[in-house]
Amino acid sequence: MSMPKSRSTDRLRTALITTLAAGMLPLLAACGGSSGSTADSGTGSGTGTNSGTGSKADGGTTKTVDGATQLGVPADADDYTKKLYIQENTLAACMKKLGFTYTPYVGTPDSSENSGADGQDYAAAKKSRQKYGFGTYAASVYPEDPSAPGSNAGGKLGGKVLDPPNNDQAGFSPAQKEAYDTALNGPPSASKEKEQLGGCTLEARVAAYGPQKSRAEEKKTWEAREEENRANGLELNGDAELVQLAQKYATCLKAEGIPVSTTQPTGMADMVRLGISMALPEHRPTLTKEEALPLLTKEITLALKDLECGKDFRAAYFPKEKAHPYWGDGA
Repeated sequence: MSMPKSRSTDRLRTALITTLAAGMLPLLAACGGSSGSTADSGTGSGTGTNSGTGSKADGGTTKTVDGATQLGVPADADDYTKKLYIQENTLAACMKKLGFTYTPYVGTPDSSENSGADGQDYAAAKKSRQKYGFGTYAASVYPEDPSAPGSNAGGKLGGKVLDPPNNDQAGFSPAQKEAYDTALNGPPSASKEKEQLGGCTLEARVAAYGPQKSRAEEKKTWEAREEENRANGLELNGDAELVQLAQKYATCLKAEGIPVSTTQPTGMADMVRLGISMALPEHRPTLTKEEALPLLTKEITLALKDLECGKDFRAAYFPKEKAHPYWGDGA
């Protein structure tokens, strides 16, 4: 479940996280717009139909229902992903009923970026790391490569459309943007402490996840998830095969001169990559291609050594981690 982090009208989409929205039509009329044309003018079509604009999720299909774009749910989507589609489609339908256009979008992880990062798919990871390393400097060296991790070539991030190219608020006046924002997120709260879901955001959330729980229920659910996660971590870290392979992985890294900060199976798969990220300054300077190239070259060597050292470990770890999902770097 995701909530808007702010009341900004920017529609930045991240992989596997969609931005929710909400609706109240009367405010548009109050700021001089009409419910049928001004709200829809953000798409440049005036129809609210976005077929062919690139708004569909990768590999998915789109159709128009009562003027609202609806995304087809991939047949192999898991429960979490299905809920994202329900959420986005509900938003689009709700907003359309209120006279606004909302372009639904469910991002998918970029295969080259993610496989290169965690190495689940050895062949794909090797291909990715040979060019991009861990992805730390790839965007600086390949600024026009849409598949480079972190690049924004052609309005894309890591090869995936970051936001539908048809901005739903294009051409809006400040007052209209404010009205649209209110429609997306509900009326402003009196204070941050009192912020809550409203309008179409709430409708979409309920459609995807059911009625909103009380704070006590949410706390209980979260504590149960944490306990399950802890148990899964203990299961993985106590697996004899994984422990043996993690030691082998660590020995190989040390022989290559690569520091080892943990030998727990749950922390090994991403240890080298995360170690590089954590060592970077919080406010990283913008690098030119010439400045980034030697850093990328060095990182490629490191990333490939890590991949080879951890090949057997990852082949055993990820299938077991799928059966016992775990987040974090230790248990």
